[in-house]
Amino acid sequence: MSKFKRESVLINAPRRSALKLGLAGTLVLALSCSVSTAFAAEKPKVGLIMKSLSNEFFKQMKAGADKYAAENKDKFDFKAVGMKDERDFASQVDAVENFVTQKYDIIVVAPADSKAMATPLAKAVKAGVKVINIDVPLDADAKKKAGIDLAFFGPDNKEGAKLAGDALAKDLGAGAKVVILEGNPEADNAKERKEGFMASVKSGKLELLDSKTAHWETEEANTVMTNFLTKYKDIQGVMAANDSMALGVVKALDAAGQAGKIKVVGFDNIPPVQPLIKDGKMLATVEQYGAQMAVMGIDYGLRELAGEKFTGWVKTDVKLVTSADLK
Repeated sequence: MSKFKRESVLINAPRRSALKLGLAGTLVLALSCSVSTAFAAEKPKVGLIMKSLSNEFFKQMKAGADKYAAENKDKFDFKAVGMKDERDFASQVDAVENFVTQKYDIIVVAPADSKAMATPLAKAVKAGVKVINIDVPLDADAKKKAGIDLAFFGPDNKEGAKLAGDALAKDLGAGAKVVILEGNPEADNAKERKEGFMASVKSGKLELLDSKTAHWETEEANTVMTNFLTKYKDIQGVMAANDSMALGVVKALDAAGQAGKIKVVGFDNIPPVQPLIKDGKMLATVEQYGAQMAVMGIDYGLRELAGEKFTGWVKTDVKLVTSADLK
């Protein structure tokens, strides 16, 4: 996958000579070898657990994974599940338990709660399931407490948020007044994106008026931004930790007659924000290649099933997207 050119040097186990044949050889090896009695099925069973499927980013992730699974249906069986909304943590726990009960070989998961998901995933690992953590990193202390050492396959959320924040700071100039809409406090990527935005506030010498969570949700972001507009009459820029919230921000700005006047940046590059960027209602967003990330997670799961072991951080790309990229 060309979008993911950088692979972490923290891969501990040496590549087996058969793996020099490339990913295709790896998949054949994964399917042809008897890895253990726990994986006796002819084809591995792969489960993907995402966050809210009302979020366009995870719709894209599911679509990419479904397409890849359909193209490789002779190599593995596949099922994808998501949450009904961004705080439906219990459904992720249930999904893990169901996949374990149904004897899935691989679980690829984007955790909604970086701490709470460590325990159920540890149970899956102890049951012999290969667990691949994508998109949102599990909390390091929670993993240690649960007795698991899982690699993280995903982007540098702090770096990505700083790309967007720096673009906003450059456009507005020093002294500009901004607000931040944060993601779920329980998710480490929300914390990292806020850190990236705060780094831009500092380096760009911006004035932060306020920062509140809208839990990744569009309508909640609309409400939060409407309240910000009532409370602060001189907002010049908005940093939204994902594009779903950016959509809610733009909706509030439209209602107030401020769209295009107050600059907005987001994160995810979902299709609905692209016309807003072209029209000047948003300044920029950040691409993190969600569809490819799920495919990568499946591939790494198959590689672990074939005997490889990964630790640390296998980093995936982020890219700033502006109107110049969408022409």
